[in-house]
Amino acid sequence: MTSLHKPRVRRRRLGVAAAAFGLITSFLAAGSATATPDPGGAPAKERVSKSQAADTEAAIENGDIPGVDEIVHSKNVTHLANIPKDALQGTNSDLAFQGKYAFAGNYDGFRIFDISDPKAPKTVSQVLCPGSQNDITVSGDLLFLSTDSSRSDNSCNSATQPATEKSSWEGMKIFDISDKRNPSYVAAVETACGSHTHTLVPERRNVYIYVSSYSPSETFPDCRPPHDGISVIKVPRSAPEESAVVDFPVLFPDGGNPGTPTNPGVSKTTGCHDITSYPKLKLAAGACMGDGVLLDISNPAAPKVIDRVQDNVNFAFWHSATFNERGSKVVFTDELGGGGAATCNAEIGPDRGADGIYDIRGKGEHRKLVFRSYYKIPRHQADTENCVAHNGSLIPVKGRDIMVQAWYQGGVSVWDFTNSAKPKEIGYFERGPISTDTLVGGGAWSAYYYNGHIYSNDIAKGFDVLRIDDRRTDGAKWVRMPELNVQTQPDYR
Repeated sequence: MTSLHKPRVRRRRLGVAAAAFGLITSFLAAGSATATPDPGGAPAKERVSKSQAADTEAAIENGDIPGVDEIVHSKNVTHLANIPKDALQGTNSDLAFQGKYAFAGNYDGFRIFDISDPKAPKTVSQVLCPGSQNDITVSGDLLFLSTDSSRSDNSCNSATQPATEKSSWEGMKIFDISDKRNPSYVAAVETACGSHTHTLVPERRNVYIYVSSYSPSETFPDCRPPHDGISVIKVPRSAPEESAVVDFPVLFPDGGNPGTPTNPGVSKTTGCHDITSYPKLKLAAGACMGDGVLLDISNPAAPKVIDRVQDNVNFAFWHSATFNERGSKVVFTDELGGGGAATCNAEIGPDRGADGIYDIRGKGEHRKLVFRSYYKIPRHQADTENCVAHNGSLIPVKGRDIMVQAWYQGGVSVWDFTNSAKPKEIGYFERGPISTDTLVGGGAWSAYYYNGHIYSNDIAKGFDVLRIDDRRTDGAKWVRMPELNVQTQPDYR
């Protein structure tokens, strides 16, 4: 990888003008991705029009966007390492962390990295266990893996089969990772509509898992609406083989957002996509297709809705949530286009496919989510780049609200929302389009801060390690966590 150390001016802007960053550029060998992003999005490969392809070529030539697979980043971000895919060639998905290890989900299974030296991560093991989207978490000696595709059985040797088959299986798989070099599969729990994502609420003796899943359409006979709640699994740490669903709390007794055609362009609520818990504050925030919810999890086995909001103007699909450190704000993401579309362009604009920042006001059962502003990356992407708000985490800086976030082919953005009404980007990293004439699924699925570094799982390019050097984030370098599942938000204080 050759560092050119030359400034690069990005002339096209999305919304308000971005802060002026000096850019460092480098190049990787060109490649293509065959993976499919979040189900419901655009095809993995889709030819764009000749005029769109010509616009992409012209934008590269003019320096408005990076070249194919070219890396650009702000001067306060350093790209330390990239580890390409190896045995697992499916879509790279989410990340979890424990001690010196990073756990990387992939539609074909999961990979464990030793990140003792962030500049040179080493593969410890790779486990083949197909089943999208293999959302991943860890707690103690246990690893949890979501299966949200119709499988012939609950084993890691299962085959894909039509959802119409009565024998189809979807749900949660549980592994023992006490030996990181040889994880062992110990249990499985079938759940309604499978497990698209999941969230841990860990306790000393048990781990509670909130399983988010949703009915994609009326055509799936095993998962038809109404699917108006979440599955709650109880996992005894000493006997994970006894794990079982203990409740299915209904979050939307009125059916939730009716979606299109009542609210054009908005997803009908038939479940939740993702939930973030904040166990210390006994709160959770749910991103549930057409609705955002604030939950009381004082009783982790029976979460209750405190408040619920909708945005039928700019939000299409409530995708994920992140609290600030004080638990006084929630950032919700909108996955416009299902993660497979080009939504970071001038046509879509600055408010759709963005983050929505909400303040939490009031106390107890009277707390309310109050909308303050939107945030979207301030750089246009090509019509061949799938780009939309996706998974991110806090960078734990005392007295400030700073987040790092993945945007698929929009890359990784570091942004400050201390002022809820005026969020601003303070750093970024991105690659140029994978193709100039075809929309190819790729880019950063997750971007999380853990113990001094930013780790990103790129759908196509593999595992990236970044470092940010900025006075606004320097305080986070002293924060050390023994374990991190971003959707189980720790109290960094």
